[in-house]
Amino acid sequence: MSDTKSRRLTDRSSGPATLISEACKVTGKMSGRGNFMISGEVEGDCDIDGTVTLAKSGRWKGTIKANTVIIAGTIEGDIDAAGHVEITDSAKIAGTVHGEAIAVAEGAVVQGVMKTTGRAEPVEFVEKRQDRD
Repeated sequence: MSDTKSRRLTDRSSGPATLISEACKVTGKMSGRGNFMISGEVEGDCDIDGTVTLAKSGRWKGTIKANTVIIAGTIEGDIDAAGHVEITDSAKIAGTVHGEAIAVAEGAVVQGVMKTTGRAEPVEFVEKRQDRD
């Protein structure tokens, strides 16, 4: 599959991700390069040159700054993406979401402000895949 035909941001991620599993809690500032998958709990800020994915079980308190951000879990804080932000139907966000483009699935809860730096017209995002639980 070519990158141009990928429908979702997760379809385009490459290479192994740095994983913070459900049983882990991280406190402090994180920085680095690459993909980060957060299934556990983070309290602090990050500055990542890559993609940060907050899984459904993930909880974050602080600011996420990254190239691309995918949220399926809960965040109390701001999201600052240089590129795209994808907010899935299970996401709960209390804070400002800032990105070039923001896709919000039906069912997501966002208490705050969303600001886009890209195109002016909104784009609808509809999840068409079934959960694979």
